[in-house]
Amino acid sequence: MRRAGVLMPVTSLPSPWGVGTMGAAARELVDFLVESGQTVWQILPIGPTGFGDSPYQVFSTYAGNPYLIDLDELAAEGLLERSEYEGVGWGDDPLSVDYGGLFRGRLPVLERACSRLRESRAAELASFCARESAWLEDYALFMAIKDSRDGAPWTSWDDGLRRREPAALDEARRRLSERVDFWKAVQCLFFRQWDRLREYATGAGILLMGDIPIYVAPDSADVWASPEQFQLDERLLPTEVAGCPPDGFAAGGQLWGNPLYDWERMAEDGFSWWVERITYQLRLYDILRIDHFRGFDSYYSIPFGAPDAREGRWREGPGTALFERLRETCGTERLVAEDLGYLTDSVARLREETGLPGMRVLEFAFDSVDGSGSVYLPHSYPRDCVAYVGTHDNDTALGWLSAASPDDVARACDYLGLNEREGEGWGMMRGIWSSVADTAIVQMQDVLRLGGEARMNVPSTVGQNWKWRAPAHYATPELAQRLRRQMELCDRAPAAGNR
Repeated sequence: MRRAGVLMPVTSLPSPWGVGTMGAAARELVDFLVESGQTVWQILPIGPTGFGDSPYQVFSTYAGNPYLIDLDELAAEGLLERSEYEGVGWGDDPLSVDYGGLFRGRLPVLERACSRLRESRAAELASFCARESAWLEDYALFMAIKDSRDGAPWTSWDDGLRRREPAALDEARRRLSERVDFWKAVQCLFFRQWDRLREYATGAGILLMGDIPIYVAPDSADVWASPEQFQLDERLLPTEVAGCPPDGFAAGGQLWGNPLYDWERMAEDGFSWWVERITYQLRLYDILRIDHFRGFDSYYSIPFGAPDAREGRWREGPGTALFERLRETCGTERLVAEDLGYLTDSVARLREETGLPGMRVLEFAFDSVDGSGSVYLPHSYPRDCVAYVGTHDNDTALGWLSAASPDDVARACDYLGLNEREGEGWGMMRGIWSSVADTAIVQMQDVLRLGGEARMNVPSTVGQNWKWRAPAHYATPELAQRLRRQMELCDRAPAAGNR
């Protein structure tokens, strides 16, 4: 079935409390998607962010981001008084997330809600903790220890805690029991709201599409709890780290700094760490995009401590063995491969062998920097792909048109028939909607005709990313009607009764 959707991070939803959340604004977006003929809501990873605010560098691959918990929902349940959060400084710009303000203000408010949750709904909390104990126990203790050390990374902790010696862990649990309980309660609040939002979207016929990074953050409960799964030395520091080689966009390459997996060790027990991770994510989402798919074929390995990515080398990944195991255990039918970037024939073969749909990005079709445009032209798309004008890592359509070279823009205008009457950004969206791609996803910024100021992320930069927010009342009936008309023209609107 042909379908379409919108990429809209939860953090980008409007609210008076500093950041988008899983409350009324999220349900209003679902309603807007229904009215506009969409069937997919794609979001960015929802894990707890740390330094740099990137949803791709989180403290846990399992936990939810406390910032996304809706405060008005907690007040409606009697877990907060509105006066307890109305006077907090949530930032001066309603169109930008103030992560510093959230860091200072959110947790004290949630502490009050969690205290009341423990008092009034102890049985519900206990049930949640028992159900999620496989990851929750380690995560809550990890966060409690970090709090007791002013946020210091786990690699700087005392040796007993770093190496997870039983006596040291038992002592920390006793000493920090109140803070451990707090972090468990936060996750209970998060997933109560997530489950309600998921149920609301499902009832409306909207599929939630999640995003899982291939790597985990070095300062995460994932690495601390399972160091044997990673390429670490005797000091528990990475021997080599992840990144990308130099290219036309970055002369020094990209140094991500994530610890690399010990794929041989993982293969020995049937990739159980990955089976558990993907199984859990498929509980949360209807569709799951796997970031940096090419890293499963071969991955770029950079010596730990290198100043940039130029000293790296390509090393062999797990290939089909991992995906065969996933197919046997949790299934791969709902996975999407982010097969962008520097690709080889072996990466293409891996995607074909796994049967996962890949991605096509329209902006790449006209970008003369790396010369890879032909496969990204709509007439070249296969049916089993997800088409984008741009992803969260790309400029908006209008931003791209204003920043690209005149020759690249002229080619795009000629190919797509872009014009002011339709709107050049809408013309670019029409390019993917009218393609044969089974699924077409557009950024909400493009629907709203926003320029480069609304770009979500510029790779390899820090400080200004992940902040964009939609204005209040952005989802108008007129906009929904225009989108629906395009869906009808391109045969992407869901048939009556098909929701």
